[in-house]
Amino acid sequence: MRGSDGRAFPALLTLFLLALAFLPSIAVAQTSDPAPLQYRDAAEETRFHDLTSELRCVKCQNQSLADSNAQIAHDLRREVLQLMHEGRSNDEIKRYLVDRYGEFVLYRPQVEGRTWLLWFGPALLLLAGAILLARILKRHGGTVLPDDDGQEW
Repeated sequence: MRGSDGRAFPALLTLFLLALAFLPSIAVAQTSDPAPLQYRDAAEETRFHDLTSELRCVKCQNQSLADSNAQIAHDLRREVLQLMHEGRSNDEIKRYLVDRYGEFVLYRPQVEGRTWLLWFGPALLLLAGAILLARILKRHGGTVLPDDDGQEW
């Protein structure tokens, strides 16, 4: 089977065979599974899980570092465990990650001047709504509704 010029089929066959030859290397590169984390004892494992549940995955944004399956989450979990093995405290590890990725990495950011609105904004909105509702009810509280005159609208 040859094309009109006589060369199309061998060229396509060669390209197909080359693509087929590289396919296994692509598949192996995609399925690299990291080795499981090694804890020194049960207390360290508990501390690790508590700490990673307080940290946010920088890629997923809506999952904790403990729950995320993103590659960067795997890397950050390994880094957290390495920092724990170096003897760093939870606060030092959090500070290290905040310095590197920003306050976003914390599920519960620190209460400070630039995060006041984040912490107290919902309560202020609720208070403003309650005050507005009280003023409306006070203004219209003494109004008597007219008796039903029996008409349908």
